[in-house]
Amino acid sequence: MTTQLAQRRHIDAILSYADNNALANLSPESELIGRSWKRCINEYGLDPSQPRSARIVTQQTLREHQDSVDEFLDVARAGVEQLYSNIANLGYVLLLTDHRGITVQYLGDRRYDQRLRKAGLYLGADWSEQYAGTCAVGTCIQEQQALTCHRVDHFDATHINLTCTSAPILDPMGNLLAVLDISALDSPNAHNSQTFALHLTQLYARMIEDAYFLRRYRKQVIVRCDGSREFVQVNGKYLFAIDGGGRVEAANTAGRSLMLDPGSGSDTETRPDLTSLFECELRDIWSIPYDHDDQVKAFRHCASGRTFFAALIQPRVKTPASPSSEAHAAEERVPQLDALAADDPVMRRTLGLAKRLRNRDVGLLVLGETGTGKEILARAVHASSHRSRRAFVAVNCAAIPESLIESELFGYVSGAFTGARTRGMRGLIQQADGGTLFLDEIGDMPLQLQTRLLRVLAEGEILPVGADSPVKVNCRVIAATHQDLGQLIERGSFRADLYYRLNGATLRLPSLSQRADRQHVINRVLANLIEQGELPDVRIRADAMSALLAYSWPGNIRQLDNALAFAEATCDNGEITVNDLPEECLCEQVLSVEEADEERCDPSPLLEALVTHQWNVSEVARFYKVSRPTIYRWMQHQGIQHARFLGKLKREQ
Repeated sequence: MTTQLAQRRHIDAILSYADNNALANLSPESELIGRSWKRCINEYGLDPSQPRSARIVTQQTLREHQDSVDEFLDVARAGVEQLYSNIANLGYVLLLTDHRGITVQYLGDRRYDQRLRKAGLYLGADWSEQYAGTCAVGTCIQEQQALTCHRVDHFDATHINLTCTSAPILDPMGNLLAVLDISALDSPNAHNSQTFALHLTQLYARMIEDAYFLRRYRKQVIVRCDGSREFVQVNGKYLFAIDGGGRVEAANTAGRSLMLDPGSGSDTETRPDLTSLFECELRDIWSIPYDHDDQVKAFRHCASGRTFFAALIQPRVKTPASPSSEAHAAEERVPQLDALAADDPVMRRTLGLAKRLRNRDVGLLVLGETGTGKEILARAVHASSHRSRRAFVAVNCAAIPESLIESELFGYVSGAFTGARTRGMRGLIQQADGGTLFLDEIGDMPLQLQTRLLRVLAEGEILPVGADSPVKVNCRVIAATHQDLGQLIERGSFRADLYYRLNGATLRLPSLSQRADRQHVINRVLANLIEQGELPDVRIRADAMSALLAYSWPGNIRQLDNALAFAEATCDNGEITVNDLPEECLCEQVLSVEEADEERCDPSPLLEALVTHQWNVSEVARFYKVSRPTIYRWMQHQGIQHARFLGKLKREQ
């Protein structure tokens, strides 16, 4: 098809489209182009049958446009040059326009200057939609979004060989500042051939926008956030410039997306505090550089509940309004409690409350899923309190038979019932006198005992079974449950008055899968097992750590403890690899490969292989081309046992 024929058909297609008003039948991307075609005809009065030559503004006009964005151009130059170095050998040129569509910076192959200038791909070219019609730059300005205008998407028939991709660059208040564009004179016919060009342009537009933000607010404290702890320092996506009171002065595009009212940043009276965007206090923000070795801290977003990791960029010249000294930022250190978490927003709030209440005799209610470490937290509260020299007595209300729980809790006197000890027995509550009584699974306590426990809490005394007079006790009660006590109260199986006695304050423990400091928890659990002599000194290799971090942990820390014990029993040379982990800890892709391998293998001569390889499971696994956990499962199925693995097999069962 000749160029003239293609242009005539393109003109007919635009006119037909405008007459038929067929927007409803177009894809979302085509709708954007369709809206632009309609603007060109209905608002700008452009005629597709009358192509326009490229308009290049005068040197004086160009200089005026460049001067108006001089500071921005200084910042953008490095990003523009880097992007062009990546696309030059692919036949693209690069345009950077101001918010009106005038090209204020241009990089292209000088060998094709004449063709490029004629097409408008040149310094000083006007790519506003009002003049050039539908095009990547002009339509990007109107629609305020990145897009590719590919060949026949263009309004002007002389542009139907071009492919152009543009992305907007916004200022810190959300106003359009510039447009970044890469274009080529010739391209493949398929629109999706430009998918990578679109992603690349958006990436560099964001990089330039953020660099300009950092330049504009270099004299203020900037909080940089990201969903990844590892990348926040070098490539944090969300930027907030704040004043000394934590109020947001400005935010980049990504940062504004986290604000309930993105436009509020321009109004001094309505600018949000960072503490209203994230679940934190002002001191949490100023302490970011001091609380952790990597100078990063996790925060939970109030609206979405997502966890973000934050780093602080200090101004080169500190302002009096930025109280960022370590003395101001440091929070009270309580080693027993601090050891329970590294940097998780929910745990930080829970431990902060525990620190403030550890020496108060108010009841504490610890809530969390099974296996989240409720007793560990209770022990840490006790160990860090003024009661630490007296006993910590733990009672699992679900584990003691109902027929014995009364005598176990309250004790009994001599001859109280058949089978009682001759001298009687001090109950668990009395044993906790002066210390802490931990009532785990409080939701399983029988109603009649709830009544007696309420009396203990209210009057500070107990009546042992068979006794005539009460005994004074002074113990702090910490209760815990994984159940919804509100629902138990509604069903009549838990006393509301006891609930309010116990719940002087609530300490909530997140599930392991929700914690931002999962890697810390994994390392701490392993270290504890080694310190307690339950495991020899082993390390976790990176592939195993990745699998552990990716797993959902329905059994929480208790399941993690068992998984690490299993992995140690199966590993060689003191190093836990992904193949040493229990199968439930492996992702579905790994399991599917294992299952396929098993189907191809005949494990019947397994005992012979084990003997041949001197019970070296790694060698046997390599022989069968499966993982070590698969070998252990085969051993169980075939009843094969060996002294080295008996402990592992019992734990797994």
